[in-house]
Amino acid sequence: MSDVAITRPGKILAVHLNYRSRAQQRGRVPAHPSYFLKPSSSVAASGDALERPEGTELLAFEGEIALVIGEPARRVSPEQGWSHVAAVTAANDFGVYDLRAADRGSNVRSKGGDGFTPLGPTLIPAASVDPDRLRVRTWVDGELVQDDTTDGLLFPFGQLVADLSQLMTLETGDVILTGTPAGSSVVAPGATVEVEVDVPGGPSTGRLVTPVVQGTAPFGDFGSRPATDDTQRAEAWGSPAAAGLPEPFDLTDELRERLLSVAVATLSSQLRRRGYDDVSVDGVAPLNPGAAKFAGRARTLRYVPFRPDLFASHGGGFNAQKRLFDTVGAGEVIVMEARGDSTAGTLGDLLALRAQARGAAAIVTDGAVRDADVVGGLGIPTFSRGAHPSVLGRRHVPWEIDVTVACGGTTVQPGDVIVGDADGVVVIPPAIVAEVVADAIEQEREEEFMAEQVRAGASVDGLFPMNAEWRARYEGEAR
Repeated sequence: MSDVAITRPGKILAVHLNYRSRAQQRGRVPAHPSYFLKPSSSVAASGDALERPEGTELLAFEGEIALVIGEPARRVSPEQGWSHVAAVTAANDFGVYDLRAADRGSNVRSKGGDGFTPLGPTLIPAASVDPDRLRVRTWVDGELVQDDTTDGLLFPFGQLVADLSQLMTLETGDVILTGTPAGSSVVAPGATVEVEVDVPGGPSTGRLVTPVVQGTAPFGDFGSRPATDDTQRAEAWGSPAAAGLPEPFDLTDELRERLLSVAVATLSSQLRRRGYDDVSVDGVAPLNPGAAKFAGRARTLRYVPFRPDLFASHGGGFNAQKRLFDTVGAGEVIVMEARGDSTAGTLGDLLALRAQARGAAAIVTDGAVRDADVVGGLGIPTFSRGAHPSVLGRRHVPWEIDVTVACGGTTVQPGDVIVGDADGVVVIPPAIVAEVVADAIEQEREEEFMAEQVRAGASVDGLFPMNAEWRARYEGEAR
């Protein structure tokens, strides 16, 4: 056991977002860690009850691993950071989403209340564990709701210590809350939340227990009062469905299969009938025509033209390109804007393999691909302007992800529906997908009828497009 006290740490520093699972849930992946402070008066012990403030509805838990600083740290390196951690313990970073409007980002009121930082119940000496093998789990009323390991971190513990120590001295007893994985949600009075940090099969903190009770003291009229909306409800609960809200557009398996059942050329015709003339990704072709058919929702990446200083700041490490390939979800399509410049690669075999391993539906770039033979042989549909042996740093800087991009002359927004086959790639706004695919299926039925008539010897005059006589015959047979 560690003898470092955590009853009143001098500083509590918390990371906003640090698990891939949580970043994927939130739809954003930070390039660097960002932080907020919690007051030492927010610390509570295992078993202490936590009041949900009167007039609020969105009290959310966040099970986390807490680092307790031992030897003071000032301007240490990431490699040295872990050596300044004396112990780890369980933490629960409670917050009230109803109070985010006035201090979102700083979280002073929404996460700084008395009892909002339970810690414990025991400390695990840092020297006795591998920081890469720790696990955090959370239960609500006995049901496991969070379960992740430090293998899922975006920023390792040593980096957090080093980063914070650049500007402030981390003193003995200070606490760093290292972020929460997916699964955080809302709890109501009467619930009991438990958090445990351990090494599977090894030492454990035991369960940090927090009963939730209803507060009775009303808010005064001299500050920001509780207020909420559907956006806050969805974020607090973890998803619109969990909050009892209508789900946004969902590319269901059934809808995906309907899209895959028709040709991209047919979809293009239907889009054009609706005034969407510029929704094809021009200039790209499949590296693997035999595996070119796909449909999925867009995840986007934008490259900017190469500049040495910008590449130095954005091109190395876990850059935007790597973050996207490392977080793309099953069925999603990676769409990359490279300004139509095919004189340097925008991806190679390892990243394509990573996308395939994560279940991505396809990769689309209006730049070039390195290792084209290998990428083409992987089986994941990959569309590009061709092959090039150079690495991206010859022409491109990976700049940002999950933003609106221009790929192959068309605008692509995150979440747009992307469909491709050997003819090319089209972009469909989610709001019109269902009607477009329904009319495309009907169009192909009509075209098959016309093809049958041509095969039987009919002239295309009056048949294509169908005049009233042919239309009546078609509708009669369709019935």
